Amino acid sequence: VQLQASGGGLVQAGASLRLSCALFGPTVSGYAIAWFRQVPGKERDAVAAISRSGAGTYYANSVKGRFTISRDSAKNTVYLQMNSLKPEDTAVYYCAIDPKIRWGTETDPKKYDYWGQGTLVTVSS
Repeated sequence: VQLQASGGGLVQAGASLRLSCALFGPTVSGYAIAWFRQVPGKERDAVAAISRSGAGTYYANSVKGRFTISRDSAKNTVYLQMNSLKPEDTAVYYCAIDPKIRWGTETDPKKYDYWGQGTLVTVSS
């Protein structure tokens, strides 16, 4: 199982970025998948998640209306579209999956065994 996150970068406040998480081995339609972010000295927090069926999604209050999680089965990739970025969105973003999560979405990072390497998003004011 391998996850490869990409798409981070340095942008100004108000800009958009799209993060990608390519899965090698598992298929996106067979797993609940989540995006987390972490800043130095703080815990890793869930930003968005999508259920195994794709019917359920979760968004942290701080990103609702600005971020969208989606998946492309043909490309076996999960995306996080981030619009209207703010300086407080600056963090390392990680994607994660775990086959044990069968129903709904999961926001506890301890429940995920498989992680991408992280991609840095920096938003300047």
